[in-house]
Amino acid sequence: MVGKISYYFWAIKIYCILMKNLYTLNRYIKKYTHLLLIGSIFILISNIFALYPAEYVKESFDTIENSLKKDNPNIKYELFVFGTLILFFALLKGIFMFFMRQTIIVMSRKIEFDLKNDIYKKYQFLNLFFYKKNNTGDLMNRITEDVSRVRMYLGPAIMYAINLIFLFSLVIWRMTSISPTLTTYVLIPLPILAITVYFVSHHINKNSEKVQIQLSNLTSISQESYSAINIIKTFQNEDNSYKMFFKSCKEYMQRQLKLVSIEAWFFPLIIFLIGISTITTIYIGGIESMKIGSNVTTGTIAEFIIYVNMLTWPVASVGWVTSIIQRAEASMQRINDFKKNNNIIPNTNLIKVKTIKDIKFENVSFKYKDTNIQALKNINFQIKKGKTLGVFGKTGSGKSTIANLICRLYDCDSGKILVNNNNIMDIKLSGIRSKIGYVQQDSFLFSGNIAENIAFGKDQLLYEKVYKCAETSSIHEEILSFQNKYFTLIGERGVQLSGGQKQRISIARAIYTDPEIFIFDDCLSAIDADQENKILKNIKNQTQDTSTVIISHRTSSIQHADEIIVLEKGSISCRGTHKELMESENFYSYMHKEQTKKNNLYL
Repeated sequence: MVGKISYYFWAIKIYCILMKNLYTLNRYIKKYTHLLLIGSIFILISNIFALYPAEYVKESFDTIENSLKKDNPNIKYELFVFGTLILFFALLKGIFMFFMRQTIIVMSRKIEFDLKNDIYKKYQFLNLFFYKKNNTGDLMNRITEDVSRVRMYLGPAIMYAINLIFLFSLVIWRMTSISPTLTTYVLIPLPILAITVYFVSHHINKNSEKVQIQLSNLTSISQESYSAINIIKTFQNEDNSYKMFFKSCKEYMQRQLKLVSIEAWFFPLIIFLIGISTITTIYIGGIESMKIGSNVTTGTIAEFIIYVNMLTWPVASVGWVTSIIQRAEASMQRINDFKKNNNIIPNTNLIKVKTIKDIKFENVSFKYKDTNIQALKNINFQIKKGKTLGVFGKTGSGKSTIANLICRLYDCDSGKILVNNNNIMDIKLSGIRSKIGYVQQDSFLFSGNIAENIAFGKDQLLYEKVYKCAETSSIHEEILSFQNKYFTLIGERGVQLSGGQKQRISIARAIYTDPEIFIFDDCLSAIDADQENKILKNIKNQTQDTSTVIISHRTSSIQHADEIIVLEKGSISCRGTHKELMESENFYSYMHKEQTKKNNLYL
C-alpha cells in the first residue's frame, strides 16, 4: 500500500514538473472561468441527452422482437414515437454541443487574443540587443505557431478531456447497470485503442515538426529569391536559384509523403479496434442473452454497440489530446522563456520633458554586448537648441551608436547623457523619443501608400500637413507625377521607389512628427548636394528652434554645421567648425580634400 502511494506521489510530481509551463496559463483561464464552467455544464447536458437515443433504440428492437412473439397492432405507432424521440434527443444533443463550442472554443480564442497581445507588447519594450540575437522567423513563430499550439490545448484538448470524463462516467454507469459482464468484455479493446492512437499521433507530430521546418526553409528561399530577383538576373543565376528551390521542394515533398504514410494508419487502426469491440459485444451479448433469467436482449446488444461507438472517439482522443498537451507544453516553455527576457530599456517615468533645451554627453562609453566591440570611448559634446552638430567618421567609428544613445535605443555603459541637465535614464521614455525625428541609414518604408508612410509617426493622417512635409523634403513634385499621387502603393520596403525617393519620404515622415531634434544618420547619401542643401535649408527655415544632428561620411553634408566632431575608433579625434578643422592637419581635412578632389575629377 505504501509502495503504491509512493508511486502515485512521484507520478504526480513528475507530471507537475512536465506541466509547469502550462500552469502559467492559469491567470488567463481565471479571467474566463465563467466560460469554462458554463461550457462544462453544456458538455454534461449534451452527454446526458446522448444517452437517450441508445435507450430508445433498445426499446425499438425489444418492441419488434416482442411483436414477433405476440401480435402488437400498435407497433408502427410505437416505433414512430421511438424514432421521433431519438431525433428529438439527437437534436437537443447537437444544440448543446453548439453551445459547448461557443463557450470553450470561444474561451480559447479570447486567451489566444490576450496572449498574442502580451507577446507583441513585450516585443515593443525589448531593446535592440534582443533583436540582434534572435532571427525574425523565430520571433514570428512565437506569436503564431507557438500561440496556436497553446490555443489547441486551451480549446480542443480541454473540451475533449472534459467530454471524455463526463461521457465515460455516464456510459460506463449505464452499461454497468445493465450488464457488468458484457461491459467488461466490451471495454477491453478501448485502452489498446488509446495507447495505439497515442503512438501514431506521436509519430505524426514528430514528422509534422520536420515538415514545418522544411516549409520554413522553402518559404525563406522563396522570399529571398523574390526580394533579390534583380541580383539573381544580373548574375544570371536563375538556374542555380531554381535548383536550390527544387532541392528544397523535393525534400518537403518527401517529408510530406512520409507524414501521409503514417497518417494513413490512423483511421484503419480505429476502425479495426471498433470492429473488435463490436464483434465482442455481439458475441458475448449473444451468449449472455441465451442464459436463463438474463436481462440482456437483442435491444441491449444494439444499445451496447451504440455505446461502444460513442466511446470510441473520446477514448481515441486520449492519445491525440496527450500529444496536443505535449506540443503546447513545449511551445509555452518557449513563450515563457521569451517573456522572462529582461533585455528592456527601463522606463522610470520620473521626469516629463516639455521641451529639450540641450543634450550633453559626459564621458560616455558604450560596448556592444553581442560582439564585444567598444563602439564609444569617453565621448563629450553638447547639442544646443537651434544648433546643428555634424558627426563625421569612417564606417564603424561609432556614428550611428551616438544616434541610438540619443534616442535611448541603448543605455550607455559608463558616463552620463543629460537632457536639460537631467539624466536621460530618469526621463519618461516616450517623452524623449516623441521629440526626436530620427532618419536612419536604411530608409525603411511600410507596405502602404505614400501618405500613410509620411504620417506614420502620428495617429491622425492630415493631408495638408503631409503635403507640406513632402515639400520640405523636396519630394512633393515627384509624388504628384505618380499616377495615384499620394495614394501610390509603394510595395514591401518601398520597392517601387528609388533610393533617393525613399530617403526623402523618410525625412518627410520625421518632419511630420514635429520634432525638436532631427537626427539624419547618413540618410542623404542617395541625394545630390543641391537637394541636400535645399532640404536642410527648408527644415531650418520652417523650424528655427530645431536642433539637428547630421551624421555622415561626406564632408559636404556637414560643412555648414555649427560644430563638427570627428570620430576615429570610437573616440573624438578632433572637433570644431568646418573652417577650424580645415586650418589644421587632421583626418577630417584630409578626407575633405580627397572627396573634393574626386568630385572635381568627375566634373
